[in-house]
Amino acid sequence: MRRRGLLAYASMCGKGGRTPPWSIRSGWSPHLRQEVALARIDDPDEDLLCRVAQGDPAAIQSMVSRKLPRLLTLATRMLSDAVEAEDVAQEAMLRVWKQAPRWKPGEARFDTWLHRVAMNLCYDRLRRRRETLMDTVPETVDEGPAPDRGLLAAETGARVQACLMRLPDRQREAIVLCHYQELGNIEAARIMDVSVEALESLLSRARRSLRASLADMAPMRRGG
Repeated sequence: MRRRGLLAYASMCGKGGRTPPWSIRSGWSPHLRQEVALARIDDPDEDLLCRVAQGDPAAIQSMVSRKLPRLLTLATRMLSDAVEAEDVAQEAMLRVWKQAPRWKPGEARFDTWLHRVAMNLCYDRLRRRRETLMDTVPETVDEGPAPDRGLLAAETGARVQACLMRLPDRQREAIVLCHYQELGNIEAARIMDVSVEALESLLSRARRSLRASLADMAPMRRGG
């Protein structure tokens, strides 16, 4: 099921009154509802997740709109493959819907859990690549006509992505979370299950590697 398929399904749920198969309408006890209400203060996603668990079509649409683009960005940077990234993002969303009825408010931030799920799915695919000896990095090439400035930007983006893919997995994960997902060091460290100091060390090593790999591009940028 592709991204449009997910959005269409969410819309269909609202139009036809169809209840998603993971929905529960009576499984939330008053005590659990109270826990959810208290958790909303700390985690803005808790209310939405509660509604998703109840099969609320509007909540499903909102969850897809809010989370899917960020998951696509994360997976694309980790995998450098648009098709695989889309599969990872959609699998992560499906896990959200399966997990929603069992979610325990207050145990973890939902966004932290979701990023960890997406990262694990990315690592699964990276392991499969290594097992099949596919150690080359796919590059995205813009085959359509483009102005020189746009072509240069595309080439630069592809070069940066290729260098990013050559980083060790944990260094790349740190860069993706902090720079592309724009998470703070504390949140990124929590997702990676490391200390903030360890995260900063990974970031430092990754930045040094990227600067060394892209050093020849500095004169070109100054000249442009």
